Amino acid sequence: MTTTGMSLEWRDQIAILRMDDPSTLNAVTLGSIEAFGDLLDEVAAKARAMILTGAGRAFCSGANIGMGMEGRMDGADYDAGETLDSHINPLMTRLRNMPLPWVSAVNGAAAGVGASLALAGDMIVAGESAFFLQAFSRIGLAPDGGSSHLLVRTIGRARASELMLLGERLSAAKALEWGLINRVVPDAELAEAALALAQRLAKGAYSQRLIRQLAWSAVDADWETALAQERAAQRTAGQSADHREGVRAFMEKRAAAFTGA
Repeated sequence: MTTTGMSLEWRDQIAILRMDDPSTLNAVTLGSIEAFGDLLDEVAAKARAMILTGAGRAFCSGANIGMGMEGRMDGADYDAGETLDSHINPLMTRLRNMPLPWVSAVNGAAAGVGASLALAGDMIVAGESAFFLQAFSRIGLAPDGGSSHLLVRTIGRARASELMLLGERLSAAKALEWGLINRVVPDAELAEAALALAQRLAKGAYSQRLIRQLAWSAVDADWETALAQERAAQRTAGQSADHREGVRAFMEKRAAAFTGA
């Protein structure tokens, strides 16, 4: 299925969502963000795992520079944050709150909001030639898409500030060394590696959706709040059919056959 700047492919219960405008290195537009959100509705309803990647030689080059261009050169009355309120922030929140685990498969450039999209994955796999770029300072803007939040909490203030202030490329190898991503694979093996990882996630128990929620919540939660959230998640997981199947499989000394329920 292909729509404005986006495409969706299915591999059993795995959704492969692509930013699909190679001529612009998959730069996002207001239309493609709206299409993105519509496809996420379908993914959330049907999938057990998702892969987000880019078509062609880039993951995403960021926002199309013409997005919301009206009034940009007129001075103080122009509000560059308006599209964040209307489009980008709601999309990033949707991705953070997805009811299933998902993998970022980063090919080539992940720049600007493209880096934010890549770093929002529960697991992040990058090709060897991939790189991450906080390009905002190059055009006199500030980071968006939650990148300041994600970077500082993942790699610390000093390294995050370096990336955001200098606007220099961060290679996949260095991103792995810094703990920003999970794996680096040869470019030719990226799609296969991401699919293999998504297949493992798709076979997981219902509790996976609770685990990813705990991981995201723990980014901001204090100790007592984290304990309370774990308590609530454990109650929900313990009432699932997959928990009962897991216990039966353990007692019967066989692999569990989880259904995601």
